[in-house]
Amino acid sequence: MNFDFDIDFNALFANVCECFSQLSYGWFLTTLIGILVVAFLVQEFYYFYFYRSYIRYSNKINRSTIHFSYRKPPVSVIICARNEAENLQKNLESILQQDYPNFEVIVVNDGSTDYTEDVLTIYKDKYPHFYHTFLPEEAKYISRKKMALTVGIKAAKNDILLFTDADCRVESKDWISEMVKNFDNETEVVLGYGAYLKKNTMLSRLISYDTFTILLQYWGFALKGIPYMGVGRNLAYRKSTFMANKGFVSLMNVQSGDDDLFVAQVANGKNTKIEVAPKSITYSEPKVIFRDWFIQKSRHLSTSPYYKSGVKSLIGTEVFSRFLFYLSVLLLLIFGDVFLRCVVLAIFLFRFLTQLIIINKSAKRLNERKFHFDIILFDIFLPLTSFYIMVFSRRAQQSNYKWK
Repeated sequence: MNFDFDIDFNALFANVCECFSQLSYGWFLTTLIGILVVAFLVQEFYYFYFYRSYIRYSNKINRSTIHFSYRKPPVSVIICARNEAENLQKNLESILQQDYPNFEVIVVNDGSTDYTEDVLTIYKDKYPHFYHTFLPEEAKYISRKKMALTVGIKAAKNDILLFTDADCRVESKDWISEMVKNFDNETEVVLGYGAYLKKNTMLSRLISYDTFTILLQYWGFALKGIPYMGVGRNLAYRKSTFMANKGFVSLMNVQSGDDDLFVAQVANGKNTKIEVAPKSITYSEPKVIFRDWFIQKSRHLSTSPYYKSGVKSLIGTEVFSRFLFYLSVLLLLIFGDVFLRCVVLAIFLFRFLTQLIIINKSAKRLNERKFHFDIILFDIFLPLTSFYIMVFSRRAQQSNYKWK
């Protein structure tokens, strides 16, 4: 029996290649969908578990289930100033005139070359509870601000220390009262909010968004028992805690970190509280030039490699999942069919609504500005900026380092 086969090998090869191509394409889309779903769930977890913690805490305060101490113990307010004569003239009096029964204000003049000393002398003659000291210009330290703070802390008469900067102003005479009411027998650290004044510029909106979302993150972590940072513009802790931990001795090899790294060193889930009252907020002028903000951002990020590994993992997971979320959304919108694109857009909009509601509801309670579609722009731009700083701007961080 004879069989006559007439096989078109070229056609067969083309069909096999097409099958593999379709299979590879299917696996590509399936993988992207899987990445999108996982990244979306991780993002939702962070927003509802960590970032929404402030709203839940605020609700508990409104229901009077959070109790505060109203003993009004003596307080020492400490401010470090370097060439801050103008800011001290604008802001210092609002701190000296606080409605609080027993407090002192100490300004450490850190080698200023302007007329800071003259301004401090005027206030010393006017307010008996005001004191000032200095750190000589010729003193050589890796971190002058830590040394200046140490001088102020050692000069303080009281155990409860409240910190802010010379360029910060307080809008309420109850700032000290609101921050100090959190101190009970267990409390050693209180994390306040150092906001930026609202200006009608895109850079101002970017700075506000960056500052506010970082606040929601470190407040949320603290409320979940993982405090890892505070900001020196509005921070309180005990002098006894500072002394027991040998102050900044272990941090003196780092130029920055007098606030966040020290908080990470001494704070825990039991001894740390946050203060959320609008009357407790301090305000600073935002940078007006992008380069100045970039340098400031570089300085802030210079301490992040020194965070505890668990905290770095938590922060890194959020940022990495955000990157995967936007990347998978983009690729699926390019390569997916009409139905898949609709599903992807629905997921994208759901996450955006989560951000919009949680961020703006929190912002309203803290008298912060509202954010709209610029959330998406900032949400993408800020991690890219941080990545660039961390990877490519190490030298710039050192060469452009400033006192504050």
